[in-house]
Amino acid sequence: MFSASHLRVPARDRAVLVALVTMLAATAWLGLWMWDASPYRRYLRHDSPAGLGTPLELGLFVVGWALMIVAMMLPTVIPLLATFRALVNGRRRPGLLVGLAIVGYVVTWAAFGLVAWVGDRGVHAAVDAVPWLAANPRMILAATLVSAGAYQFSTLKYRCLDECRSPLGFILNRWQGRAERREAFQLGVAHGLFCVGCCWSLMLVMFAVGMGSVAWMLAIGAIAAVEKNVTWGRRLGRPLGVVLLLAGLLVVNG
Repeated sequence: MFSASHLRVPARDRAVLVALVTMLAATAWLGLWMWDASPYRRYLRHDSPAGLGTPLELGLFVVGWALMIVAMMLPTVIPLLATFRALVNGRRRPGLLVGLAIVGYVVTWAAFGLVAWVGDRGVHAAVDAVPWLAANPRMILAATLVSAGAYQFSTLKYRCLDECRSPLGFILNRWQGRAERREAFQLGVAHGLFCVGCCWSLMLVMFAVGMGSVAWMLAIGAIAAVEKNVTWGRRLGRPLGVVLLLAGLLVVNG
């Protein structure tokens, strides 16, 4: 049973957590910048030919995707991590438990990146096999934009968003503290799943326009942070959906 005392965490510990996440995100941004300037940039931008490619190509892409998630999405999880840090403050190794939650979160997003990669390879194969798609590649971007816009109006998105916006309730529904390391990792995985549920369509838009775009990464990371952590963030979803739908129509008619 949790009481108010479980939520007391020294200001120094909270500052250390924020500094850690900030350092991880900054390091990931630096890594992405260096990668994009290297001869291996195509693995980050998924500019490979159709087919699944070699295991090395797939592995490099997943690493790049994980870096991108740490840079873009991990800062949006600070409220949940801070709440979890407060709740496990009396444990023997609270820092380890928070770290396991971070790992679980990133692993979930990495798995989504793997699925997105396979889907993208399938799209490339379809373009190679269907002359009409090869002649009208903008239709793929248009379909992605329209799908992302439509998802902004779905009840599933707002169900996932509600979970992400209630860190204390989210943790209390999933944390018993018996197998603490396993539960901490599973907590991160579960939060990652709901975060994917909030943002997967926007991430596919970024996939379509190119993962190497820093502007898109910053924009989507900022949108996710506002939607999940700002009181008026929930109201951002539908206007953004309208913008995406209109953008899709403009691409079709362009």
